[in-house]
Amino acid sequence: MICYGQAVLDLADELVDAYADVFSGPPWNEDEETIRQFAARLPVDARRPGFRTALSQSRVGIDGFATGWITPAAFPRNRAYAQVRDQLGPERVRELLTGALEIDELAVRPYARGRGTGRALLTEITADAPDRRAWLLTSRRATDTVATYRRLGWHEVPARPGKETGVIVFLSPDHPDH
Repeated sequence: MICYGQAVLDLADELVDAYADVFSGPPWNEDEETIRQFAARLPVDARRPGFRTALSQSRVGIDGFATGWITPAAFPRNRAYAQVRDQLGPERVRELLTGALEIDELAVRPYARGRGTGRALLTEITADAPDRRAWLLTSRRATDTVATYRRLGWHEVPARPGKETGVIVFLSPDHPDH
């Protein structure tokens, strides 16, 4: 199921609960403050151009979700964006990422892993990506997550020589510039 824009806010409490379940454990180990920041970010993010949320639900509730939006031409400088710009350089950021669908969060609860939930969420959220262009980033230290993206056909964008940071940028399997 896809929700566009602020329609997802009706499920905000459930999304925050799923986020906490997924990201409070290893390798993320996010604390209560980071979880509160996600809760505060969600209504702001829901107003971004092209914002959408893909949801996987069962009788238990939300098994997983993915959020994303269209990356603006004025590439942001907050959060991990500075690392992305340093690693790729402004020209590659402009060429590969701006105007593309940016997957901001992918969260699959532990009990729903290994069942194709993550794959289904990524497929659904990227189905109408502009010109099939979608991207995401993850931490280099999240080795299981990195392996999952590779297994799902996402392509790592190599860092410029000597510019590797703590994040890995992946382009979607159908991204025309991988």
